[in-house]
Amino acid sequence: TVGTANAKNGLINAARDNIPLLLAAGRTPLTETGHISSRNRSIHWGQESFDQGGMVREYVKWDYELRGGQPVDAVVDRALDIAMTEPRGPVYLTLPREVLTDAAVAPRRDTVRPLGSLAPEPAWAAVEEAANLIAKAEFPLIVTSTIGRDPAAIDALAALAEEFALPVVQSEARDFNLPGTHSMHVGFEPAPFLAKADVVIVLESAVPWIPRAHGPRRDAKIIHIAGDPLASRFPFREIEADLLVAGDPRAALAMLRECLGAAIKNAKNGSADGRRKAVATAREEIAARRKKLIETVKDQTPVHPAWLAHCLNQVKSQDAIVVSELGVPISQLDLTKPRSFMGSLLSGGLGFGMGAALGAKLAAPQREVIVTVGDGSYMFGNPIPYHYVGRAENLPTLTIVANNHMWGAVRQATLDVFPEGAAAKANVMPITQLNPSPDFEKVIGTCGGRGERVDAPGDLLPALERSFAALRSGTPAMLNVITQGRR
Repeated sequence: TVGTANAKNGLINAARDNIPLLLAAGRTPLTETGHISSRNRSIHWGQESFDQGGMVREYVKWDYELRGGQPVDAVVDRALDIAMTEPRGPVYLTLPREVLTDAAVAPRRDTVRPLGSLAPEPAWAAVEEAANLIAKAEFPLIVTSTIGRDPAAIDALAALAEEFALPVVQSEARDFNLPGTHSMHVGFEPAPFLAKADVVIVLESAVPWIPRAHGPRRDAKIIHIAGDPLASRFPFREIEADLLVAGDPRAALAMLRECLGAAIKNAKNGSADGRRKAVATAREEIAARRKKLIETVKDQTPVHPAWLAHCLNQVKSQDAIVVSELGVPISQLDLTKPRSFMGSLLSGGLGFGMGAALGAKLAAPQREVIVTVGDGSYMFGNPIPYHYVGRAENLPTLTIVANNHMWGAVRQATLDVFPEGAAAKANVMPITQLNPSPDFEKVIGTCGGRGERVDAPGDLLPALERSFAALRSGTPAMLNVITQGRR
């Protein structure tokens, strides 16, 4: 129970981010006497629950308790198949001590096969209807958040967008979905493009826009393409849809590209050239705003997050993996390679970033891994175990703490609802301050890593260069960067 309780926040993150994960947890002994594994410590009474799986049932696809006499391989196979079947997600298996110490049951089969069931292709009729809507549109827009989880889908999206001049905005991007250099990439803010779009293709995006803040035109046609276009594991979600296309999104992109050529000829729509010019202009404006922002903030103290991202771009390798947990804005990062970004979790469970960085380094040992976290996220992420495991398992990462001395999310959430309230007018907003700030840069030194504090913008790039030199020699590194937002 207590281990599951400690892991539950990570489990919620995995559920909302469709991560296939098997969480196995011990269960207190069921018996008081009569078995070698019967209870023999007082915690075996204190840790028993009426329904241990009930702690996590809302956030897992499947939960089960292993029973005596069952073939373990069959149970684990089933757990992993369910986790790996779209939409993917976590599963939970509890293990009573009596069952674990009984004799094992021999496996019934010896079969090696891919895990999970293959996602079905979308219905051709639905794709053709989508193609006809897009073909007739003056300004169709693609909105995506996580299509890049499948690297092959990035190529399919890039080819489709280029051939038919379909602008792509990455709203609430949790993955790298399209290179920033692509001619149809129009950034990360959907509002200005939603105002123009007469057809919106929502592609693997559970929250493509915030209805309270902005949304599509009232006359726009909305197409949702995803393995689960209704996001059925969200209890309430009222995002407009005129056409739902369920199935493998990569297959949908290929099918849509095949259908669109004929559909555009039939529609005799010549607006693609106009869209290319409009998108080119929009990209120039986005680049100009980004450049102006950097010029404005480059000398500001404390360090502006955009300057932190700009300096990071100068030093990191092209295929570096950036795990961002409230550290740097994705809109300021130069990203061109698949699987180079992870962040912006929908559930917002603090503390995922550093463990995710170790997982990324384990999965891609030849790539640089940078994790950017806020000061609160750093503390939530169990920094001592994180640094210890990184050193013990030879998983060097660069950790950047964007330290604004506050719970920024708590402050902003309060201002969103009560901009003129008592908390907003207070000299110090209650329950938002993280002062005095710990010397975070010293923590990594206890585990053999290199730490450094940065206060001034001019010191940031040299500090990053020193940190990357350590990282590339196999030594974990960390920067405690004092950033804007402090009150």
